[in-house]
Amino acid sequence: MGDFLAFRRMVTPILIQIIFWLGTIGSVITGLVIMVAGVSTISGGSGGSGEGGGVVGFVLGIATMIGGTLAVRIWCELLTLFFRMNETLTDIKNAIERPKPVGMQPQGAPYGFQPPQS
Repeated sequence: MGDFLAFRRMVTPILIQIIFWLGTIGSVITGLVIMVAGVSTISGGSGGSGEGGGVVGFVLGIATMIGGTLAVRIWCELLTLFFRMNETLTDIKNAIERPKPVGMQPQGAPYGFQPPQS
């Protein structure tokens, strides 16, 4: 709880997963609606564009399901990337700050590098 209140634990990655699933569900539902509209046009519904428009609507529905889901996934991965970088940098910082056992202390740093003195 202390990490949460001190903003050391991020909440946003969990929200990004929720946004991904909502976006995926939205893309699938939108694609299904477009497909149903295309099929109803083919079967004589009120579309006015005939069978060609129905087939186009059906194909656009499939494209919306695939493309929309892919776009939401890429967007969420890009957002998640920043949080993964933060976690990795935090792990590196913690590893550097952790004191090493006495036998593991470097005797001479290469190229004139001197580790910070505690």
